[in-house]
Amino acid sequence: MSGFDIETIRRQVRAMDFVRGTPAEVAMWHEDMADSRANLVIENMIPTPNDDALFEMMLDEGVPPPLVSQILLRLLDHPDADRALRSRL
Repeated sequence: MSGFDIETIRRQVRAMDFVRGTPAEVAMWHEDMADSRANLVIENMIPTPNDDALFEMMLDEGVPPPLVSQILLRLLDHPDADRALRSRL
């Protein structure tokens, strides 16, 4: 992806109003992320350390996977990014 400034994004995420995952949900998301990462490695699409740090930070902050996807679209300035989210990041 890109060399995102993780701490800047963390501050922006913390300022957002959303329902954070419960500890049980976050644990499940950690397992899902590990499985997804393993599949990426198998496909020779190895995430960078910055990519790993971004996803780990999102889990640390309890960001639900659908919101993680929207945040990524916004960070990548993708045309499908949620316009409301654009003003928060």
